Amino acid sequence: MKPYVKLEEALASRNPGKLGYRLLDEKNGCTSGCCCGVSVYDNTEFPKDYGAHEDQEGFLVLEGEGVARLDELEIDIRPGDSFLAAPGVKHTIKCEPGKPVKVFWFHSAV
Repeated sequence: MKPYVKLEEALASRNPGKLGYRLLDEKNGCTSGCCCGVSVYDNTEFPKDYGAHEDQEGFLVLEGEGVARLDELEIDIRPGDSFLAAPGVKHTIKCEPGKPVKVFWFHSAV
């Protein structure tokens, strides 16, 4: 087991059509559902269908500007901001036109 990943490896392993890529997960030694990655949101409207997880997911905004939705709560976001989607909370992100939102995200057990 290799307890790290290089950016080139992460980019090469991403799934077509996905918003981003995983960095660390069980292949690197994470346990209990822990994983992290980077996603880029270039949609300017909230998607109709978005979901929740059984675990918690944290976000750190790296680039761009937009709005995060946590259930019915909407939060303006910009680089340096962070937020948490607690277990069972539906969440998504939309960007301001021309300012895609790039986030570092992580899942962890509760």
